[in-house]
Amino acid sequence: MEQDFFSWLRLEQTSGVGPATAAQLLSAFGTPQAIFTASPDALRSVVSARVTAALLNAPDPALQQLHGRIQDWCAVAGNQVLTRADPRYPSDLLEIPDPPLILYVKGRVELLRAAGIGMVGSRHASTQGVRDAAQFAEALSQAGLTVVSGLAAGIDAAAHQGALRGAGSTIAVIGTGADIVYPARHRSLAHQIAETGCLVSEYPLGTPAIASNFPRRNRIISGLSKGVLVVEAAAQSGSLITARMAAEQGRDVFAIPGSIHSPLAKGCHQLIRQGAKLVETAQDILDELPDYFLTAIPQAAPASQNDAALQTADVPALLTVMGFDPLPLDVLAMRSGLEIAELSSQLLALELAGELESLPGGFYRRLG
Repeated sequence: MEQDFFSWLRLEQTSGVGPATAAQLLSAFGTPQAIFTASPDALRSVVSARVTAALLNAPDPALQQLHGRIQDWCAVAGNQVLTRADPRYPSDLLEIPDPPLILYVKGRVELLRAAGIGMVGSRHASTQGVRDAAQFAEALSQAGLTVVSGLAAGIDAAAHQGALRGAGSTIAVIGTGADIVYPARHRSLAHQIAETGCLVSEYPLGTPAIASNFPRRNRIISGLSKGVLVVEAAAQSGSLITARMAAEQGRDVFAIPGSIHSPLAKGCHQLIRQGAKLVETAQDILDELPDYFLTAIPQAAPASQNDAALQTADVPALLTVMGFDPLPLDVLAMRSGLEIAELSSQLLALELAGELESLPGGFYRRLG
């Protein structure tokens, strides 16, 4: 590892120096090496006396140990570190107000400069939300976009899995060190992403899962993306943080609408009221990003009247009366005219067949 990287690492690890302060220092002095050789008066003209004192301190042994760990980590094929001075550092990320000083990358580093589309949503997604995320991600990836998400449970995981089936692959922006998989149950998915996609973190090796790190990493998800799609989000969802950051960074924000009765649709509806683009298909997104996709998604031929009649006939009567809003058992009984015992039996059969899902509070929702 070259000495200039050590200077970047030292700057990143200096107490009181975050991305914004580092940007001020680099603007004033040009390089990390120049910062550490500047006079106390020159430093105090840019940062506080406390930060100046921290910058003037000699590197401690812990920093040397971390540097050694990073050297060993980079010796493994596919592992790389990028500083903001590296020509491979993603140009889109340099446009945001506080780009990370260092990126720890595992996998295909070239994907960081590809046209990306962020996808985020609830960790406690519905069955339909998971399906939507996977289908949208696969279609957008097949069209040539790289799907960027956060490796979290729910919508994130479904987006990564869908994108891996397409041509554009996926980037997982993680909130831990690049040598840690969180949540642990996504270890297999993380390995798949490292093989054909890319894992990226701004946090040093060994950084555990800390709650405050995850909202901060959201600015990287949006920063690597031309736009961000919110699939499902509750009113106070962390996904809305990503959407807000995307808007502040000048990125497009897209949202999939849902039922007015679903708590997981409230965040998306809020975004739409605030100006996010309502989307029903992946092509709706591609139409807004004409310069960034490679191949339009083939459109299915319109169904003939006979085909439409056949499709309607194939739908079980109970699903027809359900519509697409979540409904409680008593309303379904009134609409269908079925006795509760028979209704419950049909609901169970349809749920096992993947046609509907049961929701908290005794509600049921049609899936297709």
